[in-house]
Amino acid sequence: MSLVNIKNALTSRAAMSLLKVSKHSPTILFVAGAIGVAATVVLACRATLKVEDVVEETGNNLELINMTPESEDYTSTDRSRDKAMVYGQAAGHFALLYGPALVVGVASIAALTGSHIILRRRNIALTAAYAVLDKGFNEYRRRVTEKYGVVEDQTMRHGLVDKTIVEETPTGPVTRIVKAPGSDAPSIYARLFDEGNRNWNRHPSYNPVFLNCQQNYANDLLRSRGHLFLNEVYDMLGMERSKEGAVVGWLNNNPDGDGYVDFGVFAGDAYMGQLFVNGDEKSVWLDFNVDGVIYDLI
Repeated sequence: MSLVNIKNALTSRAAMSLLKVSKHSPTILFVAGAIGVAATVVLACRATLKVEDVVEETGNNLELINMTPESEDYTSTDRSRDKAMVYGQAAGHFALLYGPALVVGVASIAALTGSHIILRRRNIALTAAYAVLDKGFNEYRRRVTEKYGVVEDQTMRHGLVDKTIVEETPTGPVTRIVKAPGSDAPSIYARLFDEGNRNWNRHPSYNPVFLNCQQNYANDLLRSRGHLFLNEVYDMLGMERSKEGAVVGWLNNNPDGDGYVDFGVFAGDAYMGQLFVNGDEKSVWLDFNVDGVIYDLI
């Protein structure tokens, strides 16, 4: 291997190492800050154990100065000067005792602050990137709707396919073709409300009532507070939170949103939604009509 190749390999490894350090810098700074805070407490406690000796020595020196009578060789000016020297020496001892703790404490606070600043900048950048992506997706849907209609937009968004349904009627079986999701979930925000949910009830008529009450409550919160995060709705329904749920949600009086919360019982698969509402289906997909990223708009 030539020297140029060796140099390039070393440079590449060094660059990757620096990149990894930069990537984990918030964690590194936070750990260093936490350790520094603990070290500050230990150093301060050790210094405090030695304070009594400094105070005692300072008190003895001041007592000796006060007991020394004034004379031509030792005037009041000399007494004031000696007291100032004693106080100065005491201050120097205190600085030596608590100086390390102070330095480590300041460095720890700086590390914790640096970790917070880096994470905050990254969160702002991620939120901005997510907002741009969400805006582009919504504009794409708008163009699809304008050109092909709402039905085609729903079909493409949820991956709907034609599904043959056979219904039993008093006059005999009737075959129908309905639109149903071709994949497991209608959208990235959708969640399945089924037996695995702690709020699900074995009585079919209870579940639609529960979801309707929670949807009304969510709309009440939206109107009263002016905003609502998707994770808050997940909490109401007893569902696990998501990373995207921390930044997307609804804003009241949002010109780019619906202005209300809809659990989307009939979104994507209206046929199954109707069966669920009628009590003929045990579970249902909930697809929430979030306005998009609202974290940076509050």
